Amino acid sequence: MDDITSQITPKFQKAIEVVKQDLATIRTGKASPQLVENLPIEAYGAKMKLLELATIAASDPTTLLITPFDAGNTEAIAKAISEANLGLTAIPEDTKIRVVVPPLSEERRQEYVKLVKNKVEGGKIMIRQIRHDAMEDVAKAEANEDEIVRMEKEVQTLTDKMVAELDVLAEAKEKELMSL
Repeated sequence: MDDITSQITPKFQKAIEVVKQDLATIRTGKASPQLVENLPIEAYGAKMKLLELATIAASDPTTLLITPFDAGNTEAIAKAISEANLGLTAIPEDTKIRVVVPPLSEERRQEYVKLVKNKVEGGKIMIRQIRHDAMEDVAKAEANEDEIVRMEKEVQTLTDKMVAELDVLAEAKEKELMSL
């Protein structure tokens, strides 16, 4: 019945990945392409991710340089960045867009720390839901009592490991946010 842990491990990993991606979108006062790469842009009559329309590079710690594949999308990209309410300033320059990432105020840092905690808590809820489903599967399993107890312990151990991993992610992001 080791297939229970092999079934839930990918689910746990997916939940961790979702939280990692969420945390990457929280800006830390340092320019990072992840801040804007998934931003929806209206182009070619559809909504597309910025990553699909341009290259994004951090030219220095406070500036992102976005180079659209099609220069016709420059204005649409600049407009989307400005309207995204990320606190970023998009400056179109010929075929490129310079995005200035201003330093964070102490108040804003505290807000972002709270946001990190909320996102990680959401991840923990996903992990607990996966654990709950796995425990139900274990209870339904046709095995002797010792085997069921062993499987429940395995599921709990794996759950604890994933929650600890989320805590490490949160701690690292908070440290990054609070460092000047």
